[in-house]
Amino acid sequence: MHRFINNDAVFKSLTSPEIKVSQNKNATLCQLSGSWLTQELVSALKPLEAIQGRRDEIFVFDLSKIETMDTAGALVLLQKQTAIERAGGKTSLEHAPDHVTQIIVTVDKHRIKDCPPAKEIRGLAELLADTGKSFFEITYKFGELISFLGLVLIASFRQILNPRRIRLTSLISQMEQIGIHALPIVGLISFLIGVVLAFQGAGQLERFGAQIFTINLVAVGVLREMGILLTAIIVAGRSGSAFTAQIGTMKVNEEIDAMRTIGLDPIDVLVLPRIFGLVIVLPLLTFYADIMGLIGGAAMTMVTLDLSLFQYIRHLQDAASLGDFFVGMFKAPIFAFIIALIGCHEGLQVSRSAESVGRQTTRSVVEAIFFVIVLDALFSILFSVLDI
Repeated sequence: MHRFINNDAVFKSLTSPEIKVSQNKNATLCQLSGSWLTQELVSALKPLEAIQGRRDEIFVFDLSKIETMDTAGALVLLQKQTAIERAGGKTSLEHAPDHVTQIIVTVDKHRIKDCPPAKEIRGLAELLADTGKSFFEITYKFGELISFLGLVLIASFRQILNPRRIRLTSLISQMEQIGIHALPIVGLISFLIGVVLAFQGAGQLERFGAQIFTINLVAVGVLREMGILLTAIIVAGRSGSAFTAQIGTMKVNEEIDAMRTIGLDPIDVLVLPRIFGLVIVLPLLTFYADIMGLIGGAAMTMVTLDLSLFQYIRHLQDAASLGDFFVGMFKAPIFAFIIALIGCHEGLQVSRSAESVGRQTTRSVVEAIFFVIVLDALFSILFSVLDI
């Protein structure tokens, strides 16, 4: 025959720990009673905090009425005893039952009484420590990004070999959000950059009587560098951050866990439509930015050089070549892939807090812009070496 014990009844039979403080001529008497167990200690913390040690004052803790005590209760009592002694007071534990004495002695033997102060690193040592820490963090993040790149490539090849896996609805929706909604800001920025290049170039070339070469400056600058670079930076700040925020919010709300539960791969559902959409759209946005930049250059050139639109177009044909145009277009899908990859990766790194969403979104924008500028510099060097 089995005997069942009602745990609720056991817990209800425990009495809360109590402390009664009384004063006499020689000492302060603290009468402890009740059950000094982990689940009951909350009610004893405030009375213990109220006991403040003073120099040369004697505190006597009477433990005769303690029913039971575990390691947590013994530790709290010993910590209060140590605090009073550090303040200059004197303490003593009296009339403790044998089982209470045993647990107090055991805890006092094994507890850490004095934690060693943390060593402060200053000067050159601090600089080297911070540099090493940053290096390991960057190395670890780069390794994570490479692993995510491999995962994305495998999923991409799987969808290319089996086109029915491609989610056209999600792809078209992403293309609309990334491309069509970005046309106003991309067009405005590109137009103004064309205006600035023409204005500044005309002012500098005027010193040499070569103002007509302002058209060459605008054409080459916009087609090879400024058109794609500014478009990529705008898209990184606009769409890359949106990727991180959207996926990160879904992770906070446990929607990604729900996808995995019902057998859906988040890479197929969330990541690939965003990557494919941006890779398709960014070259189109770059072409649009090139046109708007050349129009901005034309507007300022006609004002500063007193040229007609027909003359501007004729000089533009001599100033730029298809090679300049294709150099910028070649960079577009590569930059798009990097921006989308970083945005989605940082979104999946979000922990279950709203603060993490903001932190990862900021990191996504910074990393994407950094990689875009570094790659653009490397491409410029490469094309210069290859004489392209």
